[in-house]
Amino acid sequence: MSEDEQDEFRERLVKFQQEHRDLDDAIEALSGQVGFDQLRVQRLKKRKLWLKDMIAMLEAELTPDIIA
Repeated sequence: MSEDEQDEFRERLVKFQQEHRDLDDAIEALSGQVGFDQLRVQRLKKRKLWLKDMIAMLEAELTPDIIA
């Protein structure tokens, strides 16, 4: 993997991690409201799970393979 690709992956990783944290805050805020929209919260949670998978994939790509 080239240095440019690694830089691009790192940038995406940081953006995904920030969005994941932001969704956490949004879900918590919405859930605390009286009569909150469960469908909206469910969609936010699905997006959060997708982000978690993408973060794991990018971290795996950036971690060098170590041969024991």
